[in-house]
Amino acid sequence: MFALTQSFTQRVRFGLLAVFSAGLLVAAPAFAHDHGDKKMAESDIVDTAVAAGSFNTLVTAVQAAGLVDTLKGEGPFTVFAPTDDAFAKIPQADLEALLADKEKLTEVLTYHVVSGKVMAEDVAGMSSAETVQGGTLAIDTSNGVMVNDATVVQADVKASNGVIHAIDTVLMPGM
Repeated sequence: MFALTQSFTQRVRFGLLAVFSAGLLVAAPAFAHDHGDKKMAESDIVDTAVAAGSFNTLVTAVQAAGLVDTLKGEGPFTVFAPTDDAFAKIPQADLEALLADKEKLTEVLTYHVVSGKVMAEDVAGMSSAETVQGGTLAIDTSNGVMVNDATVVQADVKASNGVIHAIDTVLMPGM
């Protein structure tokens, strides 16, 4: 059992390193505030997340859950995307257990996705949003933008099939 856990941990670390390395090569344009939006809109949500360089754990989780093709699909999707710092708040053993449980991982990840393209200006008039998972996210714009207990730290990262809003906390359904 230890060998399996150790092997899984090594694969996750190798995957994170590979994604992180690739992300470093193209991270600068991902958060550019100039005319880079046109260029970013040419990449789908997954490629945009990889390029950003701050969603490495999320990309690894999307791969582990088998959701890459879905998030590369037509969409449009709005993804409230936890940053690597958000995933770092989860104890390592809990994160590894989540990554190993495809059903639970899929539930958690789809709880971060809303059907349609919801830009920051649209969120201002919302108090909630239904997720692809079937749950409801509470939205509070009274002091910045909060989605449940997470703060939006970067809004409107455009992709060809939707938009990413970076958040500082991993959202857990039913909590």
